[in-house]
Order: sequence, then C-alpha cells, then structure tokens
Amino acid sequence: MPQYFKKPLSWLLQESGQEGAHTLKRTLSAFQLVTLGIGGIIGAGLFSLSGLAAANHSGPAVTLSFIVAAIGCAFSGLCYAEFSSMIPVAGSAYTYAYTTMGEMIAWIIGWDLVLEFSVGAATVAISWSNYLVKFLSTYDIYLPPQLVHSPFETAQLADGSTVHGIMNLPAALVILAMSWLLIRGTKGSALWNTIVVVLKVGVVVLFIALGWKFIQPANLQPYIPANTGVFGEYGWSGILRGAGVVFFVYLGFDIIAAAAQETRNPKRNMPIGILGSLLVCTVLFILFAHVMTGLAPYTAFKGNAAPVAVAIEHTPYTWLGQMIIIAILIGYTSVILVDLLGQTRVFYAMSKDGLLPKIFSEIHPRFQTPWRSNILFCIFVGLFAAFVPIRVVGEMTSIGTLLAFVIVCAGVWIMRHTMPDAPRAFKTPLVPLVPILGIVTCIGMMVFLPWDTWLRLIVWMAIGMVIYFCYGKKHSLVRKQPPAKGLKANR
Repeated sequence: MPQYFKKPLSWLLQESGQEGAHTLKRTLSAFQLVTLGIGGIIGAGLFSLSGLAAANHSGPAVTLSFIVAAIGCAFSGLCYAEFSSMIPVAGSAYTYAYTTMGEMIAWIIGWDLVLEFSVGAATVAISWSNYLVKFLSTYDIYLPPQLVHSPFETAQLADGSTVHGIMNLPAALVILAMSWLLIRGTKGSALWNTIVVVLKVGVVVLFIALGWKFIQPANLQPYIPANTGVFGEYGWSGILRGAGVVFFVYLGFDIIAAAAQETRNPKRNMPIGILGSLLVCTVLFILFAHVMTGLAPYTAFKGNAAPVAVAIEHTPYTWLGQMIIIAILIGYTSVILVDLLGQTRVFYAMSKDGLLPKIFSEIHPRFQTPWRSNILFCIFVGLFAAFVPIRVVGEMTSIGTLLAFVIVCAGVWIMRHTMPDAPRAFKTPLVPLVPILGIVTCIGMMVFLPWDTWLRLIVWMAIGMVIYFCYGKKHSLVRKQPPAKGLKANR
C-alpha cells in the first residue's frame, strides 16, 4: 500500500500537542483512567454471562475460561499500551491501524469499533431495563410490559395472556441520560464513573468475602465436566467456547485508549490505565466465578441471566440479592457511559481524517466535547436499545472486539519493523512473540463463536465498505495531501 495512504506519525504527534477551542480537553489522570477501565469492564457480562457460560459450556471450569480470555486480553493490552503511549490521540485501534497498515485497514477497524461500542451500549441498556423491572417488582411496582419489551418480543401477563412489546422505554432513557453526561464533559462523567466503580467493586468483593465460607466442594466436582459429544458443551472445547462467551465481560479496558487525547501525561498514564484496570478485574473475575460455582451447582444457572441472585439463595445473606441489583442498576450506567465515550471518540478521529462528515468532529465551545456526535449516537443507540431484542445485539459485541485486538497486535509488530526508532514511553515485551500470541488467542476465540455471529459481522462490514467507497475514500485528507504538505494543511 502506498505510503501516502498511511497517516504519518508526525501528524498524530502534532494533533496530540494541539490545544484550543477545537480540540479535546485533557482532564483525565492515571487513577481516573483505571477507574474508567474498571467501570467499563465490570458490568453486564459479569453479572449475567458468567452463569450462562458455566451452565452451557464450562461448568466449574468457567474460572479457566476467564483465565483464557484474560490471557488474550493481556497480550492485546500490552500492545494497546505501547500504541497509546506513542500515539496519544483519540481513535484507539482505528488511529493505530491508520499509522501502521494504511487507510483501508483503518476504516475496517474503525467501523468494527462502532459495532463494538454501539451494540455493547445497547446490550447493557436493555439488560439495565430488565434489572429495573425486577427491582421494582419486589415493591409491587409494575411497568406496562409493552413499554419494557421490543416489538419483536412478547410478555406473559398474570392471567396467562401474552402481549407484544412496543418499545423498551427505560433502555432508551438511560442512553439519553448517559449521553447528556458525556456532552457536559469527560471530567464530570469521570467523577460519576469513579463513584460507580467504587460501588461495583465493593459489591463484588462483598459477594466473594461473604460467599467464600459457604462454598460446597461437591459443587466443584467434576471441575471439568465430560464433553457431551457436542462441540463446545463441556470438556476442553467447552472451556474455549466459554472463553469466547465471557470475553464480553472484559470489554472496556480498550476504551481507555479512545480517550488518549483527553488524558494528562498520556505517555505515562495510558499504560497504567489499561494494564491496571485489566489486572484488577482479572483477579476479581476468577475469585467471583469460583465462589459462584461453589455456592450452587453449575446446572442451576442454566437459562438464568442473574447468576448472582441464584448463588446468594444458597447463603443466609438473602438481603444481599437486592443490594446487588441496586449496584447493577447503578453500575450498568458507567458501562453505557464508557461505551458511548469510546464510540464518539472513534468517529471524532475518523471525521478529523475526512473519512466521515465534519459533524462528527465539531467541538462544543464551552464543554469541549463532540456534542453533535453525542446527540446523533444517542438517537442511533437509543433506537437499537428501544426496538431490538437483546439476543440480537448481545452476540455481536465480542467478535467485533476480538477483531480489533487482532489488528492492534499486528500493528505493534509491523511498527517495530517500519518505525524502529520512534519514541516509545512503554514497549511491549518480547516482540514479536507477544503480538503473535495475542493474534492466535483472539482468532482462536473468534473461531469458537457461533457461525451466525460471523454472518452478522460480515453483513456489518459490507455496509461499512459501501460507505467507505462512496464517501470516505473521496474525502480522505491523507489521499488529498502528500505527507509533507499534509502536516501543514492539518494545522
């Protein structure tokens, strides 16, 4: 691919040093980045998918599934850390791919990240709505079923009759609230996220501490249930399929990279934020899964998206169930916030490069946030949350993120050869071994995902390529300007 189809590193370094009314404001510290990552990671996946992975695929060995998924994330996280310390601008993996592999791959990864962030936010919003309904029902408060289900879903009434949903109104409203917070600025949203993270981590630690002494060793035997003869149902293939499922739980640390241009001292703070949040969450997840499957037989979680509530029923602390639902309701808001943040920052970067209309990079003069982009995505994601079932949006998130991780790992490997002397505040160790292991691990988890998930990914990427060839390629600043002149033109 010709060199002028890549975005020169000098352009990106200049963008990272720009200040003024039309650039993002640097407000985030290393601690805020760690909490931002934890806020994005601990959420819907842990409190819903962990039980389903144990029941359908891994059994008590779901702890191994978490470890396999964490290994893939660790390899990718090391590569993200190097890139984010070198290229501290908005855009995450999209920006990294533009510098190392060129415009075409950059567009593919940017469009893929939109899938990850937008569908992820919609998924969590729908789950938030479901938990809200469950919480209110304990106080005999019942929302109209037509307003908490999509048009493609039905709900059974107390008299046995069924009704069709109209829209999931609570899911749409929580998207609206989080978008408003983002428009007001990342400093305020980061403060809210820090408060929420403290609450979520506290609940997880409390569940582990209180539940540990009630673990029944019989529930953990056999640790790896024998395969049923069906690929992915227990045995080692089940552990790997379970890793692909619980990989959703880890989504969030990569979103830190999307906020690089809003970070103080990004060369130091970005690696701390990415690797620190990943390490904290991995330890918590392994302990959480061990306690969960120790309290109740793994078969008890089958068909139940609230595994914590099931596990707590096997302890004297039934009051903890309601407390955890409250924590989930509050905690989910931070996951939605982080997803929406990452989405708009990727589109901000793509718009600055001319691949998308300028509306996505227009900065509010007071709040210094891409407010028009926030509004547009509020509508887009809100419609998904209101009118699309969770089973459709939920399965698309993991595969999109895994693809992004593969490209980031490949990008570090490529840049070590093409730009060996570029300054790196953090260097990924053991290159090319770590990037290769990251690529192999992530592709392996992608292979173990269902085929219909692959089909949806292909359709989504096809739509993106149409947009690229009809608009992005024609308006690309990199294609219009040679590198030497482009630096001047982008001032």
